[in-house]
Amino acid sequence: MTTNQSHTSRRIPYKWELLVLLWIAFCFNQADRQIYNNLLPQIQPDLQLSNEQAGLVATVFTAIYGILVPISGYAGDALRRKWVIIGALALWSAATLLTGLAGGIVGLIVFRGLATGAGEAFYYPSANALIGQLHQRTRALAMGIHQTANYIGVAISFLGALVGECFGWRNAFYLFGGLGVAWALWMVFRMEDTPQPQDGAGPPRRPPVPEVLKYLKGKPTVMFLAVSFACHVFANIGYLTWMPTYLHEKFALSLTAASFWALSVHYAASAAGVLLGGHLSDRLVIRRRAVRMEFEWIGLLFSAPFLIGMAYANTLVICLVASGLYGIFRGVYDSNLFAAPFDVTAPRYRSSMVGFVLSFGFIIGAAAPYLLGAMKKPWGLEAGIVVLGAAYIVGAVAALVALYAFFGRDFVPEELLEETSP
Repeated sequence: MTTNQSHTSRRIPYKWELLVLLWIAFCFNQADRQIYNNLLPQIQPDLQLSNEQAGLVATVFTAIYGILVPISGYAGDALRRKWVIIGALALWSAATLLTGLAGGIVGLIVFRGLATGAGEAFYYPSANALIGQLHQRTRALAMGIHQTANYIGVAISFLGALVGECFGWRNAFYLFGGLGVAWALWMVFRMEDTPQPQDGAGPPRRPPVPEVLKYLKGKPTVMFLAVSFACHVFANIGYLTWMPTYLHEKFALSLTAASFWALSVHYAASAAGVLLGGHLSDRLVIRRRAVRMEFEWIGLLFSAPFLIGMAYANTLVICLVASGLYGIFRGVYDSNLFAAPFDVTAPRYRSSMVGFVLSFGFIIGAAAPYLLGAMKKPWGLEAGIVVLGAAYIVGAVAALVALYAFFGRDFVPEELLEETSP
């Protein structure tokens, strides 16, 4: 199918169909990532895992993601993004399917930690760079819509717990992994092979690694936003790994109910926050260029008290209200998660920038599942949740430093970005 033929056969503009294709792929990305956490109360006794071992699997996943994502970011700037995205989806989906065959801690680390983590690392930088390439005036909104797949994917992962309770935890991995492989095959035929952004009037080129590193090093705004993102990832991964178990144990909920309530309220509220934030920032940025950065620190700062409040909630209703309010402000932060650093990054370096930010964030965040697992027995998960809330405060401070100390210097108007060199 040629590009012209594909355009004539589409019922909606390609940039929006692409968003649909990527949205569903990202749903699988997040659902596949979360079902392990939802099924921990089944997996632990079946495979005789300690709390530390259970947390270690999530830590290995996060660490391998963080180590590989800078490579994937550069791949998104140097290679055809279509094939990077589809290859990533096929790899993590196959690894998710194989996780159902794990017979112990080693199998979980290999299939879940290493293979799934490696596959997922190669998706996000290329996907966001491609969305940013095709959406300019609607960038924050398009990225916000894409980000809702994060929330919906995590929320629907409670179906994995339902499948686990009815048919065994292994079948949940078989189901989700198989569906992801099928979607990768569909994307082969529907995605266009979009060329890389051009350097001014010249042909697309592969920026050398030293050039990319030099460029990013000269952007302190990106560096401080990476610190903010690391604080967010630390809190989010800790929440995702242990919140279903927290509700299961504290409020005596079934595995399916604990997974559903831990994720659905929070992520439904996050979806509302990210869409509102993306729409408002796209409208306001015309008059106030720093507004995307402002949404970042506001979302981080106001997430903290509600996350901490979940640790002190003495009823399920209060806990879920706090989860929803945390979700709204987390969504406000996510609405400009990469739209903000895109304001200071030239298009040809954006995938590499996303890879760097993700790498830093996930390497730091990798400690959260193990840390909360280690804290669980002596102090309880409540203490761990308070630590997660404190991380958001640190992230808000870093975002404020980026905004008021460096953003004005680093900002490059959109119409000049193509012609800017490091």
